[in-house]
Amino acid sequence: MKKVLTLVLVLCLALTAAACGGGGEESGGAAKDTLTWVQAADVTSLDPHVGKETPAVTVTSQIFDTLLTMDENNEPAPLLAESFEQLDERTYEFKLRQDVKFHDGEAMTADDVVFSLNRARESNYVSYVVDAISEVEKKDDYTVIVKTKEPYSPLLSALTVPFTAIVPQHAVEADEDAFALNPIGTGAYKFVEWKQGEYAKLEANPDYFQGAPKTQNLVMKVVPEASQRVIAIETGEADLAYNVSANDSKRVEEDENLQMFKGPSQSVSYLTINETNEKFADERVRQAIRYAIDKEAIVETMLYGAGEPADSVIPPSTFGFSAKIQKYEHNIEKAKELMADAGYPDGFSCTLSVTDDSVKNEICQVIQSQLKEIGIEVSIQTKEFGTWLDELGTGSHELSFAGWVCVTGDADYTYYSLLHSTQTGYPGNDAFLKNKDVDKLVIAARETAEPEKRQEYYDQLEELLGDLSPYAPLYYESVNVGASKKVSGFAPDPNGYHRLRNVEVTE
Repeated sequence: MKKVLTLVLVLCLALTAAACGGGGEESGGAAKDTLTWVQAADVTSLDPHVGKETPAVTVTSQIFDTLLTMDENNEPAPLLAESFEQLDERTYEFKLRQDVKFHDGEAMTADDVVFSLNRARESNYVSYVVDAISEVEKKDDYTVIVKTKEPYSPLLSALTVPFTAIVPQHAVEADEDAFALNPIGTGAYKFVEWKQGEYAKLEANPDYFQGAPKTQNLVMKVVPEASQRVIAIETGEADLAYNVSANDSKRVEEDENLQMFKGPSQSVSYLTINETNEKFADERVRQAIRYAIDKEAIVETMLYGAGEPADSVIPPSTFGFSAKIQKYEHNIEKAKELMADAGYPDGFSCTLSVTDDSVKNEICQVIQSQLKEIGIEVSIQTKEFGTWLDELGTGSHELSFAGWVCVTGDADYTYYSLLHSTQTGYPGNDAFLKNKDVDKLVIAARETAEPEKRQEYYDQLEELLGDLSPYAPLYYESVNVGASKKVSGFAPDPNGYHRLRNVEVTE
């Protein structure tokens, strides 16, 4: 386990060290009062117990805090909790800071923590993060007891996830709908405005318990087209551009006024294969799709080498990654043979849904061409992010280009969400996989304390998944953030959330 944590630390440090073009050196000018970033998709919800997608969390993680955070060693560390202790294999005690206030001036207490964790447990969207919890109790105004149903090793890591953020009980209970549109947190920034599909605005919280942010205002703008995000930092319309395409990275690096932050991430992209659709009910069809896709070609031609071909939904830097994954090398003849064995010698037609991100659409066109070689005629359906998300949640898709971020660095976060039969739809299992053997292994691993035994379960799980193939993993992504050289203090987040409290921009 220590070796894995060390590897994760190295990767996280590499993100910061890999900044090109001066690494955010200050220009010596006066500080601007506003930092603007551009990203590919809009916020799905400002409620942290609903909006779990990265485009939402880039905003809400500035507004809300969690009990714990990950430290420089990638270990859970205090944040809103000033200390924590494991009392027995199922019981944890959290002592809360007594100097934390919500943005409306009300003190944060144990009542808010109990309310928030129970609310997250009941959420249709994020309960998978904390549903190992059986009970949350208030011991006194600043002490909370958390009990789990069974021993649950990843609990502390789970409480660092932004979807477990602490919200004000009084505000949510007063008007939950109003709270979702005008969120109140404890974070470094306060909510100002959200114009859906266009932008969100935040302002500094001068009373933040860790100190006031360095920049007064934050503005997030939605720019789906990757090249337009780069143009935004070239022209000065924006200071940061998230998810710079590999094709545009060199352009940023060669611009003397810009800098590029690169590094590995905890993110994987894959095709979701909806097993409830009769075309994909036979695992041989799903296997054929995996053999037909040339992942190496996608990484080289579409990502320009800025990624790594994937055969698992678990990134290699994550605890629980298995060396026993079944590798699917590009093999058209094998794919055709499997299609014939499954009763589809002439193939069939299907849809492939994808968000309106330009790079993802281009990759889908490559996949469309590759699947045509085995008789699968793919119709690409480009959707607005929220519409695409609803389609996955309801299971109305056939194939879909999707992605997942293993936020905790622990395989349980991904395996439980994407594979367990109780998590179909919105929580994450949008392949709608229901397999008793998979369920047993996922639960056995999360309820086992010994890292070596957990790894054994994950090895067995990957052996099963090699045949079941509910997903067709494509590639592990890189963090690619372009920035003006006037930006300093930026530290890229492996999960893509990028907290901005310590970032400055000079004139």
